Parts: sequence; C-alpha cells; structure tokens
Amino acid sequence: MGELRPLGEDLNDASRALAEALRELFEGLKVSVRRYAARRRLDPGTVSRYLNGTRLPPWQVISDLFADVAEHRGTAVTIEAIEFVRGLYGSAVDAASSPKHAVEILEQQLADADRVSRRSSVRGDVLGDALLDRAERIADLETRLNQLELDRVAERRRADELAAAHPEVSGLIQERNELQREVERLGAALQEAQAQRAAAEGRCDLLERQLDAVEQAATAVLPTAARSMPKVLVVDDQPDNLLAMTAVLSTLDQELVMVSSGREALKALLDHDDFAVIIMDVQMPEMDGYETCAHIKRRPRTRDVPIIFLTAMGVDSEHSARGYSAGAVDYISKPFDPWALRAKVAVFTSIYLERRTP
Repeated sequence: MGELRPLGEDLNDASRALAEALRELFEGLKVSVRRYAARRRLDPGTVSRYLNGTRLPPWQVISDLFADVAEHRGTAVTIEAIEFVRGLYGSAVDAASSPKHAVEILEQQLADADRVSRRSSVRGDVLGDALLDRAERIADLETRLNQLELDRVAERRRADELAAAHPEVSGLIQERNELQREVERLGAALQEAQAQRAAAEGRCDLLERQLDAVEQAATAVLPTAARSMPKVLVVDDQPDNLLAMTAVLSTLDQELVMVSSGREALKALLDHDDFAVIIMDVQMPEMDGYETCAHIKRRPRTRDVPIIFLTAMGVDSEHSARGYSAGAVDYISKPFDPWALRAKVAVFTSIYLERRTP
C-alpha cells in the first residue's frame, strides 16, 4: 500500500484527467500512500483509490492535498492550479454522477452529523458532571452559611464577637457567589451542547431518509397518486446554475420557481405559500444566502420552510455551522451531484406532504 497503484481500468476521460492531476500533486510530497493516509487519518486503501481514479474524493481531500503540497514546497499553490483542478473535479463529478456516488456524498454528510452529535453528547456529559459538582459545593456552602446565620440570630448580642470568631463568612459568601456565576455559565454551555446534539440528530435522520431515497431511486420515492405537489424555490445569481438546477430537478414533476437574488426569493415567498423546500446559493451579491435565510426565518409564514444551502466546494465546519445557525437544515456542495440533490428535494417534499395529510 506504500506505492501508487496504476490508474484504474475503464476510467472515463474526466476521471482519468482528475486522477492524473492528483497523482502529480501527490508525487511532489515524496511520501508513501500509507504514510500520507496516516498523516491525514484516512484509510490507505481509500487514498489509493482516490489516486488511481476508481473513487472520486470529496473536495476537502483535494483541498488538504493542496495545503500539504504548499507546506512541503514552502510556497502557496497558484490560483490557476487550483482553478484547473477545480474544473477537472467538476467534470469528474458530472461524469461520475450515479446513485452510488450520491450515496457516498450523503454517507459522508451523515458521518459528519453523527460526529457532531457524539461530540456534543460527550461535552454535555462533562458539563453535566461539572454542574453537579458545583451544585453540591453550593449546597454545602449554603448549609454552612445558614448555620452561621442561625448562630448570629441566636447570639445577636454577641454579633461582634461571632463575626470576629468566624472571619471566613465573607469569604464563603464570595465563593458561593462565584460558584453560582459559574453554574450559570455551565448551564448555558450545557444548553448549547444539547441544542447542537439535537440539531445534529435531526440532520442524521434527514440524511438517512435521503440515503433511502437514493437507494430506492429505481422505484417511486414520492407518492404517485394524483395530488397537488408543492413547489421548489431555487435561488442563484448565476443563470448557468439555474439552468443546471432546472435540468436536474425537472424529473421530479414539481413546479420550479427560479429567482436570481435574495430579494426576488422573499417576493416569491410572499406570492406563494406551498414551497416544500428552498435551494439557495450562499454567495450572492447585495443580499447573500445567510442574510436572505435570516429574513425568511423571521417571517412567521415562511420560518418553517426548509432551506438547503448551495456552498462552494470544500465547505468547512465553520461555514456549515454558520449556515445551520442562520436557519438552513441541509447543504450540498458545488458542483452538486444530481442524484444527491434530487434525493434531498424528494425527502423534504415527502415531509411536506406528510405534514399536510389529514
């Protein structure tokens, strides 16, 4: 597993071109596949398949490779080189689009959401233990303070003597107050951890439904009986992206409302009240996706409409967290996988119909 495997047989032209570019970058590191996999905490077999073209890597893997090459050379990778590989990656995604590839994308998102859920759960346990410890210490201090206060009441005439005999009273009060402030801080942190875990668990449930939708693509994912189907709102300032969305989603037999700005999206939501989901680009001029999402969530009429953010390739945890904080419930990276996108829309449409079934 130390050496590069030969390029896979029967690769399409786009996958072959991407694999050759990645191999050239990797060879510049002058390390074995096994060593690089250990460095990045990846499976050596998976890295080998990325580099021989038989498996399409997530963009984050390619982004990490750029960073490692830059560190090894001591100079940043040029914008031209990144854009060149980005183009190869987009072509490879288009050529490799299949239910299998969509499953890989959704499984990676599911793994990310599960990791957040487990991390939040562990953090919640730690905070809960800390809160219990502080609460027990406060109870002990309160007991001691109450006893001292009773002594002061019973021996009021000896108040001055008692205060002199117990100089630790003011110190105990100060310690108690500090502990109470710490309890408030830990309580807020615990609530935040619990909210993060609940949100991550919700995303896990959604992603599992999306995986089921992809795996059952050969059969109908949505009800086929004649009924009023909800609309899908697509928001992107690039006409080419809107055309691509139309081509991908037209097979779902739902009305697509295409707009090119955040303001047009808000207007469309005023004109219609039967959107199952909103697909929104993050980077738009004037009003970006985050701001538009905030406006939508402030309106009682539209706050419950789920929003999928379209993000640039290599989205990091900070940006995805910002999207979830703004109110998005899901995300998909560009260039998007058609099967994965259709599965996400199909699941949110199913949820919309389930909620409106008497």
